[in-house]
Amino acid sequence: MKIQTVVVIIAIAFLSLYAMQEVSYFSSKIQIEKNLSSPIVSIPDIGVNEKVNFESLNQGILVDELSSEPGKGKIILHGHRTLLGSPFLRLNELQVGDVITLQWPELGEVNYTVNDTYIVSPSHTIPMGNDSNTIYLITCDPIGSTANRLIIEGNISNIGPLKESTAHNNPQEYYGLIIAIAFLGIGLLFSYFYPIKEDKIIVLATVIVISIILFGIYLFPVSPDNFEFLSYLGF
Repeated sequence: MKIQTVVVIIAIAFLSLYAMQEVSYFSSKIQIEKNLSSPIVSIPDIGVNEKVNFESLNQGILVDELSSEPGKGKIILHGHRTLLGSPFLRLNELQVGDVITLQWPELGEVNYTVNDTYIVSPSHTIPMGNDSNTIYLITCDPIGSTANRLIIEGNISNIGPLKESTAHNNPQEYYGLIIAIAFLGIGLLFSYFYPIKEDKIIVLATVIVISIILFGIYLFPVSPDNFEFLSYLGF
């Protein structure tokens, strides 16, 4: 086996870790979102409409453990901009006056109006307490970097009756399968056109083995927390 092929296989294996992470995220999210009692955050201006969780940032939009219940103080939501569904990918597009809606079980529909957007260092802290009914959406900035934090701040504008939500019908539930199929398809094409003929079978075997793992993760979800070590690479 030529050195070039060894490098190619290592690169495929490395990239496959990110594919596994994403498949793991979307497949496990299907199970999480079956819990219809979870709160939902809706921001139509940037295409966000999904359930939040109280366990891990790797499971989507996370409610900070220091948060108060909406209407009783400050609430903080964290979300990724790259990988793991990238729920806050377009957070920078929000502007003063835009609306953030929380559908909170046993409370109702809580609307917040954006009043400020700013970028701070990772060490920045938000003073907690029930002195204001404010929401903070926090993500990394710029995209693909953890150098800074982008914060969107909004004040509560009104609380109304809870409306029927369609977040549990989120098409993201199919993204894990799409990623697995795409990896297999691109891998097969790459193997077919691989220039070193005597090593084609090795590259093909690598693609097939990894694809089997991806489909396995999709069918039998594992926690995306198992791939947390990838965050040390800056994603």
